[in-house]
Amino acid sequence: MKEMGTYLSSPKTDKLSEEGENDTLRYGSSSMQGWRATMEDAHAAILDLDDKTSFFGVYDGHGGKVVAKFCAKYLHQQVLSNQAYGAGDIETSLQRAFFRMDDMMQGQRGWRELAALGDKMNKFSGMIEGFIWSPRSGGDVNNQPDNWPLEDGPHSDFAGPTCGCTACVALIKDKKLFVANAGDSRCVISRKGQAYDLSKDHKPDLEVEKERILKAGGFIHAGRINGSLNLTRAIGDMEFKQNKFLSSDKQMVTANPDINTIDLCEDDDFLVVACDGIWDCMSSQQLVDFIHEQLKSETKLSTVCEKIVDRCLAPDTASGEGCDNMTIILVQFKKPNPSETKAEDEEEVKPEPSQEAQDEPSSSS
Repeated sequence: MKEMGTYLSSPKTDKLSEEGENDTLRYGSSSMQGWRATMEDAHAAILDLDDKTSFFGVYDGHGGKVVAKFCAKYLHQQVLSNQAYGAGDIETSLQRAFFRMDDMMQGQRGWRELAALGDKMNKFSGMIEGFIWSPRSGGDVNNQPDNWPLEDGPHSDFAGPTCGCTACVALIKDKKLFVANAGDSRCVISRKGQAYDLSKDHKPDLEVEKERILKAGGFIHAGRINGSLNLTRAIGDMEFKQNKFLSSDKQMVTANPDINTIDLCEDDDFLVVACDGIWDCMSSQQLVDFIHEQLKSETKLSTVCEKIVDRCLAPDTASGEGCDNMTIILVQFKKPNPSETKAEDEEEVKPEPSQEAQDEPSSSS
């Protein structure tokens, strides 16, 4: 949104950056508040969700930051603890985890958890605010969550937060990549230098989104649902999910993620998960090209991420582009030794090329 009063007089350019690696991949990340009055992004980078799985998620908040922080803390735990995950059904466990966030943020327990994540609370509006939050790999982030017992209290009828966040997560298990997305954060993979979008941005002008919004009793004005929200899928935003006659996937705004699964192969260089603050300024292919250029001379992935957010930062707030919060996670695949390389399955699932590359022949093997 570009309303008056949402921008600072000068940008906050200090960054929260991280690095990590395991046997199969390495990652770097960076977050910067930029021109925005508050930082509403959060993210999770969990190298070892279990002994064969890594998880990376970017959560871009709107109207407040606590929903993004809540997802960064709990969404990967819910993926891991779902029965479908144990049965090997990763897609179902991802979908359930997205919906589970909305359920967990309701009632007394949800209200208390959101309040605990915030750093101040407006007593008049009940709005909860908080600082940027990101779990680091290790520590207690992988602990199995409890079964989220209901609590009694003055907020037992809390319908959930009116603010919300996008969620774009990449889960890598063995040689498969699962991408789940709700909103306009985006995941892109570089395969032989070619950018492939592994998620689509959920905006009101998409026909399937528009149809759901109208059926749920909403309208679209100036590219926004009910003239307010410029996203059609998000976690939180409970005011858009109040139609008692509809299931959660049919509401005006839904947490229901699109899920894309591909087989990873030797041609895959790296993947990027980033919020729209990055994609507003660079196309998928431009970003992939920029990263390849940086990696010729820079080995530290978090430094590459810092260069990207600096490049996207606008010199002023005149256009609005380059003025958003920015968060990016860059995940590089480690190449196996040639002696260990096995022949790739010829029937491998191929990702769709990014928008600007769809006229070109696919370079995937």
